[in-house]
Amino acid sequence: MRIVQLIDSLDAGGAERMAVNYANALAGKITFSGLAATRKEGILKDQVHSDVSYFFLQKKRSIDFSAILRLRKYILKNQIEIVHAHSSSFFIAVLVKLTLPKVKIVWHDHYGTRAKESKKENRVLIFLSRFFSSIFVVNLQLEAWNRKNMKCSNVIFIPNFTSSENVFDPETTLKGINGKRIVFLANLKNPKNHILILKAFLELKLNESDWSLHLVGKDYFDAYSEVLKEFIKLHSLENHIHLYGAKNDVKHILSQAAIGVLSSTEEGFPVTLLEYGLSNLAVVSTNVGYCPLVIKNEVNGLLFDPSSITEVKEQLLKMIKDDLLRQKMSDSLKQSVLENYSEEVVISKLITAYQ
Repeated sequence: MRIVQLIDSLDAGGAERMAVNYANALAGKITFSGLAATRKEGILKDQVHSDVSYFFLQKKRSIDFSAILRLRKYILKNQIEIVHAHSSSFFIAVLVKLTLPKVKIVWHDHYGTRAKESKKENRVLIFLSRFFSSIFVVNLQLEAWNRKNMKCSNVIFIPNFTSSENVFDPETTLKGINGKRIVFLANLKNPKNHILILKAFLELKLNESDWSLHLVGKDYFDAYSEVLKEFIKLHSLENHIHLYGAKNDVKHILSQAAIGVLSSTEEGFPVTLLEYGLSNLAVVSTNVGYCPLVIKNEVNGLLFDPSSITEVKEQLLKMIKDDLLRQKMSDSLKQSVLENYSEEVVISKLITAYQ
């Protein structure tokens, strides 16, 4: 098989990370594995393996004929059979297919919020889905939505995975006291709902018992991040809540934490939970999207309703107060991630789905 992953940017988002993960994992298992970024490069470019054929399209506008021609030339030169288009990159993939009808498009839906959207909000996507050979989805709600609304009947659930390899030198040192660090790995944007965790941290007075909270993810320096920074400043939490921006040495960062949190109001399938699991963190997570299938409440983590400050406080406090519970939960989650969401397990499913 000769396959290229297509993604609009290489910023550190969930869909972007999966496009890179797929390209890297497939490189040793199929004849040709490529990765093409259409619009923007980013921090994840450094994670693309040397045996992956990488190409940047430099797309400048919605319909960019130069970029379409560059992608067409790349596909022909490398005799690509399948374009695996992630999220919004489906548009340029279809435009190229109009000139190369034999090329198959597999579209990958990572957008958890879509399950609550109408056909009208997705009319362009639905219209163009007649050109897709298959649709891959990251959770069961998206599977139901795509089966109901799309013009492509071959809809397949493919779970996300994370790799256990450690390719980046440690460079980020977390502030705070060892054994009392809570990490929140997510870009600073909706629907990640960071403010809920900040409020819980404040109301539980965790700073008074020397706990610290560490936000790791891209800062867009917009109204969303300004609210978080103002909250921290207003409540004099600068010595206990820390922002680091986007980082590549994620595994090293997680190795310094005790608890991993996620509080999104909407999710597809957060790779963050898998990364927490592989790093042996105790997890307190939102119960939306695919989260409750990764985190089994009271078995390998604790879940809460992201609309309830009371629930998140109860679950966070339970995890903080009980060292034995944290150890039991983190060990159980790591085992589950290795058994169900390892690279080997998921890539085997992926290759079968391509066929």
